[in-house]
Amino acid sequence: MTKFLISFPSSAMAALTDEELATASVETRRVVDEAKAAGIWVFGGAIDEGVPAESVGMDGTVMTGDDAMTRQLDGGFALLELPSIDDARFWAAKLAAACRCPQEVRAFHYDPAS
Repeated sequence: MTKFLISFPSSAMAALTDEELATASVETRRVVDEAKAAGIWVFGGAIDEGVPAESVGMDGTVMTGDDAMTRQLDGGFALLELPSIDDARFWAAKLAAACRCPQEVRAFHYDPAS
């Protein structure tokens, strides 16, 4: 089975009212619980944007802030282990409906040791 990252940037939910956000939270929790019950949930959550990103060099040097070579990582994500991209799209659609925003789907390279 393949691990898929299903994610969205925090800006995608910025237009939601407090009431819509509360409803989205409840509905998203239902989808997460459903994925856990199905045995496909690996991990998920939301990036704590109050804690700045850090880049650690090969010599241990620490720099605060997003790496200039990568895009900013924020928002929420779910890591699911699924048999196909079609299954990933199915779960992404469920999460999109619950979160009220589009979801991005990415596949991890297969690693038998992970």
